[in-house]
Amino acid sequence: MAGRPATATPEGLSAARSIPDQVVALLGVLPMASLIVDGEGNVLRTTPRAEALGLVRRDALAVADVHELVHACAARGTAQDREIRIRRPPLGRGMLDLRATVAPLSPGLYVVLVEDLAEERRVDAVRRDFVANVSHELKTPVGALALLAEAILSSAEDKESVQRFAERMIVESSRLSSLINDIIELSRLQGDDPLARAAVFEIDPVITQAVDEVRPFADARGIELVVIGAPGAELVGDRQQVLTALRNLVANAVTYSPDHTRVAVAAHSDGGTVQIDVKDQGIGIASHDLDRIFERFYRADPARSRATGGTGLGLAIVKHVCVNHGGDVAVWSEVGVGSTFTLRLPLAPGAGSWGANTGLEGPATEEGVS
Repeated sequence: MAGRPATATPEGLSAARSIPDQVVALLGVLPMASLIVDGEGNVLRTTPRAEALGLVRRDALAVADVHELVHACAARGTAQDREIRIRRPPLGRGMLDLRATVAPLSPGLYVVLVEDLAEERRVDAVRRDFVANVSHELKTPVGALALLAEAILSSAEDKESVQRFAERMIVESSRLSSLINDIIELSRLQGDDPLARAAVFEIDPVITQAVDEVRPFADARGIELVVIGAPGAELVGDRQQVLTALRNLVANAVTYSPDHTRVAVAAHSDGGTVQIDVKDQGIGIASHDLDRIFERFYRADPARSRATGGTGLGLAIVKHVCVNHGGDVAVWSEVGVGSTFTLRLPLAPGAGSWGANTGLEGPATEEGVS
């Protein structure tokens, strides 16, 4: 049963029995706390969530603000709502911000819906931080371009200076373009459902394309790219999104690897999922940074990211692609040894397991990329 019935008085039992079963069932599936009360604030039905929030005590409303809303609703005959703050149960440490809504259900009966605003406030805070971070990140290249333009104007007669400043402007404009493109891509991913235009595709050609797009950058630094595929393994979703995620991971691995090392991309399928490991022999990531590297604009080494042109959004994009496809991404890393990023994505329905055909029993090993 969705809600606990009142047991305090015969009147309460009679009123509780008059509540339609469909209403009780509906309250049970709502994500918010819900109650049914009479005009005096006696609780006739309640849900575990309402009790957990401390809204009910001895079959009566325990929060004065909600009690006032019930009286206001009874007096005016229309729904009433208010944001309230109560002490966090059970020990009253900290506060909860809630939105309470009271609406007439039938003569003498009222439904109370109480929503915890913590998640809404968290999303608002993330949105504000995102806007602030975007503004901050855009300031640097835009400011640099303005200063360089001024320098060119003041050095118009010095051909070498003009050329040097112009080359620097190209670098900063490229950085600005990359940042804007990543912001657009991340924004699109956050509001996108790849299953709305899902298609079945093999993962091996996607891995090959992602590696080939990064290969010129790797070749220029003498970094060897090794690929072990999962022949025949098929995914369902947005091929371009998966390509973007893999390209970001391979490019990231190359960027943070010393010259003349090796980056391995290895895939295998097992248990209804395909696992793709991108392993490098780079500088590694400190343990205290591992939990945050998928956050937008978070950089484990800000100075190095600026030097390499990183936007701080690449790994956030990877995470969103995985979540959008019902998968996940994880990382193992040790400073001075390297990092392994692992994508797990569900295989297309009916796809088998091809791991045995690849010669790969699991993630890329130390020996595989040494």
